[in-house]
Amino acid sequence: MSDAFVPEFPTTAAPTMEWDAWGVAESRRTLSEQVTTLLQQALGVSAEQSPPPSETDTVLRPSALAPALADALTGLLGSDHVRTDDAIRLRHAGGKSTPDLLRRKAPDAQDAPDAVLLPGSHDEVLALLRFCAAEQIAVVPFGGGTSVVGGVDPERGRFGAVVSLDLRRLNALVDVDAVSGVATLQAGVTGPQAEQLLGAHGFSLGHFPQSFQFATIGGFAATRSSGQASAGYGRFDDMVESLRVATPSGSLDLGRGPASAAGPDLRELFVGSEGTLGIVTEVTVRVHPVPERTGYRAWSFPDFATGADALRAVVQSGSAPTVMRLSDEAETGINLALAGDIGGDSPTAGCLAITTFEGTDAHVEARSAEVNAILAAAGGTSLGEEPARQWEHGRFDAPYLRDALLNAGAIAETLETATRWSNLANLRAAVTAALTESLGEQGTPALVMCHISHTYRTGASLYFTVVCAQAADPLTQWATAKKAAGDAIVAAGGTITHHHAVGRDHRPWMGAEIGDLGSRVLRAVKNELDPAGILNPGKLIP
Repeated sequence: MSDAFVPEFPTTAAPTMEWDAWGVAESRRTLSEQVTTLLQQALGVSAEQSPPPSETDTVLRPSALAPALADALTGLLGSDHVRTDDAIRLRHAGGKSTPDLLRRKAPDAQDAPDAVLLPGSHDEVLALLRFCAAEQIAVVPFGGGTSVVGGVDPERGRFGAVVSLDLRRLNALVDVDAVSGVATLQAGVTGPQAEQLLGAHGFSLGHFPQSFQFATIGGFAATRSSGQASAGYGRFDDMVESLRVATPSGSLDLGRGPASAAGPDLRELFVGSEGTLGIVTEVTVRVHPVPERTGYRAWSFPDFATGADALRAVVQSGSAPTVMRLSDEAETGINLALAGDIGGDSPTAGCLAITTFEGTDAHVEARSAEVNAILAAAGGTSLGEEPARQWEHGRFDAPYLRDALLNAGAIAETLETATRWSNLANLRAAVTAALTESLGEQGTPALVMCHISHTYRTGASLYFTVVCAQAADPLTQWATAKKAAGDAIVAAGGTITHHHAVGRDHRPWMGAEIGDLGSRVLRAVKNELDPAGILNPGKLIP
């Protein structure tokens, strides 16, 4: 840390998401009559739904935290930072996947943490972990609550109580090294807060996942988050220079300099560990100057295969844009229908690709000229700037549409994977077939859409969106389809998750992903760092 640097805090508080939906109430969407009619005619979705329960009608299981333990925790943190009221427990009862929201709407008693703890420093986190380990209390770390894989579910495992460890008070910019282009942020800083704090110094992190508005720096690190600008700035794990971690066995400060040959990189134990091995409290990240300019260009390709080959040609040339993504025919058509009109010359068929370029004027001009030439030579038709600008304007809004579809009687859910370029078509076909067949056999024919949102020299991610009518038991309906898709991903040689993380939902496939020996290695590391096993039970580790 620079001796003269005084930690800075954001001027705006992070918004709290709705208890029964993604995001904030003022951004909720309703479906147009045209879209509702399309859902009814194409998928048999009924728009007649029972009104959801109100927050006051929602029943939580009573807190199981003994009064003496609550008093002891209050002694560690103060009374304002140990909460057992139903309002805050409900908002920590899980993440924001479609199954999470379906459970929120159920009339049965809801699982929730027995208390929500709000530490204000690394030392307080460390003290809490030692106390909870001694008292056999499960601890679930909580950042923005945006998990869509069960990563923040209040699983208590074999323990008598479970607490949610909310890191929102750890929200400082600790240090900026402008010469080296790195900054240290506490784990509870949200995406917008990071941009605000860094922007005051002329820097940007440039990490914009769909969860950007609510997710936190600690969550980005713990889940190997990948932002929409990954083509230009890399995944979040590429940005991490060093970490500070609290574990029940003590503290770790990991990472020295831009690179090291001092044995295996222990940062990798915690980047992607999902709170099962320790609690990330500070992250030092690579930052870049706020771009002078952003350039935009959208493209149309006649089919997904042609578009995927074009993206591969770009990334393998070494001239990738900041953002580069490709929607398949189904997703392109649906997005056009939902948008109504995204540009006068935009086609209603084919596949839409989006590119953006950030940097100095000269850098944007040179890089966009090179990429545009490659895409045109690969069969792309330029659509100009407007579709790309409109994509950027609404790029964080898809979860609000998901919730509107859910309220209209549809299942709308996503899943993702990644593989090499040579296996991309095979993997896409296998997952699409698994979802289509599974949901069709349940009497709910599905629309399955796909896009490429993250590219590498050797491969790319595939992100699937599925829409169908809700069955009588939608939780079982989706669980059946999700299992079929997961099995298909493994059989076709994909990874079970590219950036959503493992959590609880993908854990059944982790054994196939890393093998029996790999599973034993993870369990051995956990036993050393968390011998009592209190950290995020039931997640990640097979």
